[in-house]
Amino acid sequence: MVELLAPARDFPSLGAACNNGADSVYVGLEGCNMRANVSNFTLNSLKDAVKQCHDSNKKIYVCTNTIMNNQDLAYFKEILPIMQSYEVDALIISDLGALKIARDADIDVHMSIQANISNFESLNLLEELKVKRVVLSRELSLLQIKGIAQNTNLEIETFVHGAMCVAVSGRCFLSSALYNKNANCGECLQPCRKRWKLISEDEEVFELSSNENKSHILSPKDLCMIRYVPDLIEAGIDAFKIEGRARPADYVATVTKVYREAIDSYQSGNWEFDEKWVGELKKVFNRGFDTGFYFKIPYKTNQYNESTYIKKDIGSVVNYYKNVSAAEIRLWDDLKIEDEIIIQGNKTGSLIQKVRSMQIDGKDIKKAGKGQNIGLSVESTVRHNDVIYKRIPRR
Repeated sequence: MVELLAPARDFPSLGAACNNGADSVYVGLEGCNMRANVSNFTLNSLKDAVKQCHDSNKKIYVCTNTIMNNQDLAYFKEILPIMQSYEVDALIISDLGALKIARDADIDVHMSIQANISNFESLNLLEELKVKRVVLSRELSLLQIKGIAQNTNLEIETFVHGAMCVAVSGRCFLSSALYNKNANCGECLQPCRKRWKLISEDEEVFELSSNENKSHILSPKDLCMIRYVPDLIEAGIDAFKIEGRARPADYVATVTKVYREAIDSYQSGNWEFDEKWVGELKKVFNRGFDTGFYFKIPYKTNQYNESTYIKKDIGSVVNYYKNVSAAEIRLWDDLKIEDEIIIQGNKTGSLIQKVRSMQIDGKDIKKAGKGQNIGLSVESTVRHNDVIYKRIPRR
């Protein structure tokens, strides 16, 4: 049984992962993970996150995967007993000093992709150091991954979906050189996603041989392996990791649900690729899709969001009525039957559904507008102050 591992930047994302089929969730802890510029969990909020995951029978892994100096390690030693008391399931680590500290405390360690592990001899050494799982380098082919999986007792995890980095396993100095922000300590400002020109000393402007995206020469397309779920499982990969700790809850919900359906389809013995999966993945943020290094060297670049839909904030939940599976919604924009909506909140996660039934004063209506309170049929529990978004096709 392959494990599906989803990202969470906050509680709505955490709920979205748990409610849409993730087996486990990974989160960032403030001060020592590779996404310092986005929302992260604090030590206090981490306790509630662990409880929410465990109550849902999900595992939770905490990213502590920056390169650490002595001061960082001192802080890590200080917070480790607290995380251990919360019963986090594992720490994701790249630094050998942090690995030793976690090992001595008898807490499970997953070696981060930042360590760029690319061969089974490295895994043999990590096994001696009591590492439980290794997130393999992004730069390996599927054939290489299969060879490693056949020669190790450790669990193998690889990324299957999400943003790819122009640098080898994320070890980039571009942000440091331009902005004095250390990417290896989680401060990357992603200058690679900008438009660039490459000009030689004699002022000749470099252009790609392709006619596509000539100015985004440092920005890879997103990884998408949904068509190849059987190949990944048969290669011996134990955990499929979705990239996206900077992404909102609806992204987490959509991608997690699609990969859950694909994995279940294979494991039922009736695998059949469903083209609608790609359509769903295209609805949320993406830069176009590629297969990364699994089958070749990535060659296409793109900066722009190629999602087929945009989100518009249109209202909020006033009340929820469990006995009739309906919610009272306050609107500040138009809504009509068959619109696709997202209901998002800390406990709700991200509920994505079509509008099937609306009422005002007990009478069915087909559309409603700004300033109106309506009754809306909902497919699962929602909560007061949950935000309502409408998906609008991108023109």
